[in-house]
Amino acid sequence: MLKEIDWITLSADIGLGAVASATLSICLGLLIAVRYSPLRLWPHRRIDIFRIHRLLAYLTLVAIAAHVLVLLLARRVIFRWIDILLPIHSPLQPLQNTLGAIALYVLLVVLISSLVRVEIGRRLWKSLHYLAYPAGLLLFIHGIFTDSELKTGKADLLDGEKVFVMGCFLLVLGASLFALRLRRVRAREKLLRTVAG
Repeated sequence: MLKEIDWITLSADIGLGAVASATLSICLGLLIAVRYSPLRLWPHRRIDIFRIHRLLAYLTLVAIAAHVLVLLLARRVIFRWIDILLPIHSPLQPLQNTLGAIALYVLLVVLISSLVRVEIGRRLWKSLHYLAYPAGLLLFIHGIFTDSELKTGKADLLDGEKVFVMGCFLLVLGASLFALRLRRVRAREKLLRTVAG
């Protein structure tokens, strides 16, 4: 006899996949922002980091949508459509779920703005694209503080899943600090060249 699918565990696993793809997408976005060029640094390997960044962003959104929609199939905890769309009404952990939903909605704004980038102009697109960082932060907070078993409502912060999400957060934080420092160093070098020239 086949064992019934544990939809809640499946949802949590898909959520971890979303965190992984979001982490990689954000890190590639940071490389793009600091004008990293694999063609210049790795001339014998053609790596289109723009395309990979875009594909990872799409994968992240699909994984987040699947993470949420799978909960509609759960029997142990009943989620309704309203609980999914407006998680403040969800049966368990409404705050954590609302933070996750806000992350999804903000990422949708980022995605849509990227699809119409030419029409809305680079300046507006770039401003909207920066929303990916607070959305990522909300995604990490949701992933860390949500009880993935949906039992007690309290997250076990030493659980392997939580440690993975914290590691992803620290990777993005480190990459962000590196990108910020690199931008400052380049700005200082440009200023010195201008003054010297």
